[in-house]
Amino acid sequence: MVVNNDGYQQSVFFSSGNTVIASLYKVNNSIFEYFYLKKANEGLAKENVNLQNELANLKLRLDTMTTHPIDNADVQASSIDPNLEINYILAKVINNSTNKQLNYITLNKGIRDGVRKDMGVINEDGVVGVVSNVSEKFAVVIPVLNPRIHINGKFTKNNYNGFVNWDGVDYRFAKLNDIARHVIFSKGDSLVTSGYSHSFPEGILIGTVDDFNIEESDAFFDIRVKLAVNFRTLSYVKLIDYLNYEERLNLESEME
Repeated sequence: MVVNNDGYQQSVFFSSGNTVIASLYKVNNSIFEYFYLKKANEGLAKENVNLQNELANLKLRLDTMTTHPIDNADVQASSIDPNLEINYILAKVINNSTNKQLNYITLNKGIRDGVRKDMGVINEDGVVGVVSNVSEKFAVVIPVLNPRIHINGKFTKNNYNGFVNWDGVDYRFAKLNDIARHVIFSKGDSLVTSGYSHSFPEGILIGTVDDFNIEESDAFFDIRVKLAVNFRTLSYVKLIDYLNYEERLNLESEME
């Protein structure tokens, strides 16, 4: 009654009401945007993987044509560098730990999606880890943040290589081992995969040199590497499928 019979009270009421309604719309819009962005994020991740697969295929064809400019397609196919024959599988991180000594990551892809043990796992920033166990629908990854895994890496500027291993102290850093005292490098130098493993091709970023030290009696440097991947914000990852994995593994196993 007061509102209906008093112009000032009416204006105050409707002004306050509009403020409340606007706030509700803002909250509703924020919630909608959150779920919309989540869906858009997933779409962009899928598109990114599709584009990377196309790019890998184009690089493969370009490398073949420039190295072996032959008209015969069969001859060209046989001259393709087997290390370049890879495919990417997109997966969502559904479980992840960074505060344990033996951390692991669970993905929503498994055998039915083409995932197998020993597949390398990366994201847009760099190396994440290696697939350890696989079921029909899921896969468990041992990340760099686990002392049980050693990633073979090398400096981009001089190709000297060593093993990157986590010391269990800080999720942002790892150690680079087996770099002899005569090797020349600097803080900020990039460290990438060497290509010597069954899991990663050459050239994927692992991290950068954050700090290093060596005593007079030491034969090797003590090197701290700032990891390229932020393991506390992992959402989507890509699994690297070597198309010639079985052939290489079987051949190398004959030498053991």
